[in-house]
Amino acid sequence: MSAEFVFVNEVGPRDGLQNQKTILGSDKRLQLIHQLIDANIPGIEVASFVNPKAVPAMAGANEIVQGLEKSNGCEISVLVPNMKGFELASKAGAQVITVVPSATETMNQKNINMSLDETIASSCNILKSAKESNLQTRAYVSVAWECPYEGKVDASIVLKMTERLLTAGADEIILADTIGAANPSSVGHLFNLCVNEFDQEVLSGHFHDTRAMALANVCAALSEGIRKFDSCIGGLGGCPFAPGAAGNLATEDLANMLSQMGYDTKIDLNKLPEIVAFCSNELNAPLGGRMTAWLSK
Repeated sequence: MSAEFVFVNEVGPRDGLQNQKTILGSDKRLQLIHQLIDANIPGIEVASFVNPKAVPAMAGANEIVQGLEKSNGCEISVLVPNMKGFELASKAGAQVITVVPSATETMNQKNINMSLDETIASSCNILKSAKESNLQTRAYVSVAWECPYEGKVDASIVLKMTERLLTAGADEIILADTIGAANPSSVGHLFNLCVNEFDQEVLSGHFHDTRAMALANVCAALSEGIRKFDSCIGGLGGCPFAPGAAGNLATEDLANMLSQMGYDTKIDLNKLPEIVAFCSNELNAPLGGRMTAWLSK
């Protein structure tokens, strides 16, 4: 009997690098992405088509996408904050478009300077346009559990947003614990509600390790049938517009835990420490998940 597959989506080149003191040029980011592809990472979020004045680390998204025409079956996705970003991404040749509305009014204002209603409407318009162009689509529901400005988020808001985004054309919904405030109980509860309303195959999880519960939260989601998760090489990350958003769940931790639990990720675990070391060297910062020292033995 073959092991059950869990899809790991690497967000390091986008979410991981967007808030670093050291800004990597397109050439170095492409070098990182090619290393991740070589390690058989199933999916990679490679760039954000955002104004580089707002997020300087994401300058050169066009060059990134065009430099990845041969991705060896890896699902290459990009994030777009608005219709202008979608148009630029589409022109560059992006095949998987991601939108990132937040579940609260204040977070949307801080993140993309739109109200909650405006953000959802804009995201839905982008999704519809992407589907009309025969592109794959993904939609985050950011701060799905707790907002740094408004506190805990009511599950009904997440359910309503998920329904609207799926109706508009999202192929996948990623529930994001943007500031790492969720716990296994709250994660299980929200995913249980979503699985009862929607197909579990369209649901994914995105966890930050702010309170050291990211792996436990993955286990809670796995128990509800979720089989796709975001992670970030070396535990890089933290949204620049979300105070308290520490690093993402480390890819090396997630991939190794899943492997030891008997799941199949297709990832070459032996190559991950080298990629962590590359990032650490380029960013001049100590990086690595909880399993990095053990992996490097």
